[in-house]
Amino acid sequence: PDIRALLRVCTLHNVVLATNMATAELAIQAVAKRRDAYLIFNPVAGQGNPDRDLALIRQILAPQVNLHTIFTQPDVDPIDQAKAAIAAIQANQTEDDTGFIIASGGDGTVSAIAGVTIDTGIPLGVIPRGTANAFSVAMGIPTDMKQACEAIAAGNTRVVDAAYCNDIPMILLAGLGFEAEMVDNANRELKNQLGTLAYVLSGAQQFFSQELFKAKIEIDGETIEFDTVAVTVANAAPATSVAAQGFGEVIPDDGLLEVTIPLPQTRLQGVNVMATLFTSALVKSQVEREDVICLRTKRLTVTTNPPQKLVVDGELWEANPIEFTCVPGGLTIFSPLLTVG
Repeated sequence: PDIRALLRVCTLHNVVLATNMATAELAIQAVAKRRDAYLIFNPVAGQGNPDRDLALIRQILAPQVNLHTIFTQPDVDPIDQAKAAIAAIQANQTEDDTGFIIASGGDGTVSAIAGVTIDTGIPLGVIPRGTANAFSVAMGIPTDMKQACEAIAAGNTRVVDAAYCNDIPMILLAGLGFEAEMVDNANRELKNQLGTLAYVLSGAQQFFSQELFKAKIEIDGETIEFDTVAVTVANAAPATSVAAQGFGEVIPDDGLLEVTIPLPQTRLQGVNVMATLFTSALVKSQVEREDVICLRTKRLTVTTNPPQKLVVDGELWEANPIEFTCVPGGLTIFSPLLTVG
């Protein structure tokens, strides 16, 4: 073959080319020493061009790691794909080096894959390509794809909490009542058309139709009962998740879950409560109102009457009662270095 043409092709596509045996052996040794990274890529997430997105990811990460790409499929559970990737990583890891997983998609994809990594010690990289990208926002991971890839390539990791809602892994938050109905009403078509505004519109509609329900909270051996429109239990949440902002911010690495329960008696009072929660998130200070219950705990059980819809990390479930348990330090994620101040 024409060696000059081959060199041009390899340069164009960022492919290593060895022209003699010594160079080939060095190249093979260098590749063997690189970490294995399993990219689970959802091609239908978001509204971007998946081919262009994947090309950018490969351009930044392929020179740094042995990148194995796994595409999500309609008839294959991404949880099973993540389990297979973890098994491969664990089979090949050494004391000095271990592979890692990268989730690229919306919050549904990220949550499913992250849930499998809980308590494994295997680092998780996130390349957000969804509508809200709530996990990335909550954790300070760049929502810009190029910057997210660069954060993974830099290699800095952070240990944060995870949680379980009954047996369901939870990395963000769970909501009963208002939050669940809001997510249920924001269908895929609406999200494709409006993006994050779909949740705002759905929330506004739900606000005027949400009915009070009875809730019983069991925590630290004590029981509290009340009438409410929502119970939100958060492990991590961006400021835009207003219903989770009773403390002004959700701390993702304190070993505790933040619980926010509004107790409005009228719709006008409900408007005031939501406005207060929104302001609380902006200034990062706890709500000081008698009609808002704020709790921090490692474990609690919630029972509702009548049974309410439950949303966990954006996915709808049915369960009653529901037990929430924090897993302190359960996740290791790639994240830019945190700045103080």
